[in-house]
Amino acid sequence: MDVGGAVDAESILNSYDAVVLCCGAKKARDLNVPGRDANGVHFAVDYLTSVTKSLLDSKFADGRAIDAKGKNVLVIGGGDTGNDCQGTALRQGCTDLVALEMMPQLPKERAASNPWPEWPRVLKVDYGQTECMAKFGKDPRVYQTTVKEFLKDDAGNLTAAVISYLKPERDPETGRTNMVPTGEEFTYNCELAFIAAGFVGCESYVADAFGVSLTGRGCVDTDHFRTNVDKVFACGDMRRGQSLVVWGLREGRDCAAEVDRYLMGYTNL
Repeated sequence: MDVGGAVDAESILNSYDAVVLCCGAKKARDLNVPGRDANGVHFAVDYLTSVTKSLLDSKFADGRAIDAKGKNVLVIGGGDTGNDCQGTALRQGCTDLVALEMMPQLPKERAASNPWPEWPRVLKVDYGQTECMAKFGKDPRVYQTTVKEFLKDDAGNLTAAVISYLKPERDPETGRTNMVPTGEEFTYNCELAFIAAGFVGCESYVADAFGVSLTGRGCVDTDHFRTNVDKVFACGDMRRGQSLVVWGLREGRDCAAEVDRYLMGYTNL
């Protein structure tokens, strides 16, 4: 059921005393670079979804999974999703893999400015990197890099990516540190590229359908889970941004209590 698309939001509002929006934060951050439309450039979640769905539906017999077998693979982004792309591509039988990370490599041990009990800002090796090192003999991560351009052949298929090295530079006006190109580049020949650069909020058409306002981060703006529209609530990633499933569980329970309070005037939840 596609609310805001196949299903009219107004009919839902007219049928229920309260509505909770919990549709996730699925809008992926894209790369606005030349060649982005090349065949073989995919969002990471689309890749992972295609593999899992094909496995569950037919044990890959339907041929609908994006397949990295025999291909060089570029993964853009160093988070959990990027790590899953690395592990999946390896298990499919990719011939080589490079993973780009925009930020500098973290130290192997805690810095003096990062004492316990603060969260340790240290280099971590997840299963994707471990499996890459076991197969190819090297860590796939290349730090302080980003894609400048995707190259494609006459048929529109991805053939390579031009990759720029980056350096941290402080903005004197805002005080923020940004990663800017150094001018040094290299080209990586690849047939597949997976963009795992994070997410920029919820699918706005759902929010637009219900008339709820969004924050600057692209998430539904709430006050105690209540939106600006009467009887419409929001929770989970759609409200707080991309996060982990445990936060979704917590948000669902807390939002249920607020809905109960709205309907009953009190809550025992």
